Amino acid sequence: MSTRRKTDSCSSWDNAECEGTPHCPPRCPRFTDGRGVPSLVRPYRATDFEALAAMYEEFDESVSTMGLPPLTRSRIEDWLATLTADGWNLVALSGDRLVGHLAVTPASAVEPEFVVFVHTDFQNRGIGTELLEQLVAYADAGGHESLRLTVAIDNRRAITVYENVGFETIDRSGLSAEMCLPLESPLVDRVRQPPADRYRRSHS
Repeated sequence: MSTRRKTDSCSSWDNAECEGTPHCPPRCPRFTDGRGVPSLVRPYRATDFEALAAMYEEFDESVSTMGLPPLTRSRIEDWLATLTADGWNLVALSGDRLVGHLAVTPASAVEPEFVVFVHTDFQNRGIGTELLEQLVAYADAGGHESLRLTVAIDNRRAITVYENVGFETIDRSGLSAEMCLPLESPLVDRVRQPPADRYRRSHS
């Protein structure tokens, strides 16, 4: 008998057949990354803290943007404690390894801000984009009206990813830009479609 949790990634799952159920999360947690690896995005659990802190501890200064994430273990832990206490968080797993994190804060805001990071060894595999689409689905389900973030203007790769999801730059100040994404149709309808509908759309 398998000890794998129901929420873990599953190599036998077929997204072409999954129609979803009324009990599913706002967006199906399972996806296949750009290298064909079964992956998962799900809400953060308290038991993820150690793995998440360890992930950030492997980052170096080249990943840091606008001072985030912090670069020392103690500051990482303080930062994560604040994010998990005052916001809601999603984590990405490739197989059984935690490789991405998205945090939205404050949880009660109508237009919350967020941060998203993917482990350097797992970038350019569609994980960041999936985290953002999960973000849109969860934020819409939670009653938020829009999403905001501040990004360094020289971080062109991140800006391109945000723009591809639908974010628009609404203000530039110094070395940073503020971007906003209204949570409206057809975007929220698209990201909340069951996997089979998304599969048919991408193969039509």
